[in-house]
Amino acid sequence: MHDKTIAELADGLKKKEFSSIELTQSFLSRIRHYDPQLNSFVTVTEEPALQQAKAADEAIARGSAGALTGVPIAQKDIFCTKGVKTSCGSKMLDNFIAPYDATVVERFKQAGSVMLGKLNMDEFAMGSSNETSYFGPVRNPWDTDTVPGGSSGGSAASVAARLTPGATGTDTGGSIRQPASFCGITGLKPTYGLVSRWGMIAFASSLDQGGPMARTAEDCALMLQVMAGFDEKDSTSVDRPVPNYSASLDENLEGLRIGLPKEFFDEGLDSDIARLIDEAIGEYRKLGATVKPVSLPNMKLSVPAYYIVAPAECSSNLARYDGVRFGYRCKDPKDLHDLYMRSRGEGFGEEVKRRILVGTYALSAGYYDAYYLKAQKIRRLISDDFKRAFEEVDVIMGPTSPSVAFRLGEKTADPIAMYLSDIYTIAVNLAGLPGMSIPIGFSKNLPVGMQIIGNYFSEARLLNVAHRYQRATDWHRRAPKDFV
Repeated sequence: MHDKTIAELADGLKKKEFSSIELTQSFLSRIRHYDPQLNSFVTVTEEPALQQAKAADEAIARGSAGALTGVPIAQKDIFCTKGVKTSCGSKMLDNFIAPYDATVVERFKQAGSVMLGKLNMDEFAMGSSNETSYFGPVRNPWDTDTVPGGSSGGSAASVAARLTPGATGTDTGGSIRQPASFCGITGLKPTYGLVSRWGMIAFASSLDQGGPMARTAEDCALMLQVMAGFDEKDSTSVDRPVPNYSASLDENLEGLRIGLPKEFFDEGLDSDIARLIDEAIGEYRKLGATVKPVSLPNMKLSVPAYYIVAPAECSSNLARYDGVRFGYRCKDPKDLHDLYMRSRGEGFGEEVKRRILVGTYALSAGYYDAYYLKAQKIRRLISDDFKRAFEEVDVIMGPTSPSVAFRLGEKTADPIAMYLSDIYTIAVNLAGLPGMSIPIGFSKNLPVGMQIIGNYFSEARLLNVAHRYQRATDWHRRAPKDFV
């Protein structure tokens, strides 16, 4: 059962080929057996999962099941889950039991899905390798000496290893797409505002966006159908109708205009990845698409702009963790100042402290105009570049990452090298656009992903474009040999 997609599992449940309890027990057994090698789960919610599975089987028997009723999924440990630890991969929240469900979690519950547990991640979603987690690094199932990408590394690794059919992730600068690429799965970062951020612990509020991670575009469509939609509790949520994302999956691609930005194919891109992207574009040509070069001249400024905007917002968002109201508190503080200093110093990891310091500096008196304001102006220029490109093309394609998964520890001593692994994904977040990564082959025996970027609220089109490619290829069906 573990080798079936979400769509196949939902169909099997509907036809009563197996029960949700049997399905859930199967995945829980795989987690117990395989996850010690990967460290992808922070918490496994075995008892609640079986209770949810029992309720799902009853709903199916009554004939009141929805599209995902009884299907197991797992939640990134950044989404608050009532009565379950929500750690955000940090010592600061290691003792935090959320008193409520995030909107995303609540919507999956309403859809009747089964939550297997909470997934490991970079601390407060800050990282590109899943090595900053307080609970230790996650390992890539294709080669356990390599990273799965970050910050949604636990989500990507667990889906790739068939420990869960699907998982939620969040993407602030590429944190769904880059791990999807490294682990050979499909991941979608929706348009900013499409998926509610209420109950999703904030890193950079103007960039963070939740999205689905699964093996196929068809599965991502089913998950996004549950996740998307207006939420009055989230002031950044967009009030617009949610289309049926599955309805247009099979539309033909005749006349699709694909843009290839020259800035994506510079000297920093691995030649093997460039070749695989060229082959994937060839498949799209066979499907009736046309290809044209486009330019995103300000993309080279996306990394420096991002590493002003994101740390500035994180320094503001993480000010709430002070040792007073919730989370980690140091032992025997001498006074209030000592309580603040030691609680934050002991509770946060090195990467989080680094970004808080950068962000606080950028927002400080005398530097706001020089750094933060200038970064916001660059952000608008990047957005305008995409706007011009989408006047000529329907989608933009290119690499998700400049390399395949790197080895554990390879870049931990060099933060700049780590930051540059998101060079092709960051601009999409700065502009608030939707983007996704799909598997297109292997280099050095490790998966390679291709990024597909669309105009605002064009998720249905992106999923259609990805699905048609996956119907013509089988890269998305490949499994790591040690986890079959």
